[in-house]
Amino acid sequence: MCLGTIGRVICINGREATLDVDGVEVNVELGLLSDIEIGDLVMVHAGCAIQKMDQDEADEFNQLAEEITSVMRNRCEDRND
Repeated sequence: MCLGTIGRVICINGREATLDVDGVEVNVELGLLSDIEIGDLVMVHAGCAIQKMDQDEADEFNQLAEEITSVMRNRCEDRND
């Protein structure tokens, strides 16, 4: 399964941007989006920003991602018992 991740734009250079993703700087392509500004939240997959998000959407996504991680971790632990 593949999930995107969310980062905050901290620098824009043409059609590329640097994001802060949980304290790690990540370089991404902005070619699929328009009107991106420093401070925006974007979802990234495979090195490309694919969706601009507001804080509520980002919070909801992060909560769902944590739930998925928890379920997958429990499945792995069950298999090891």
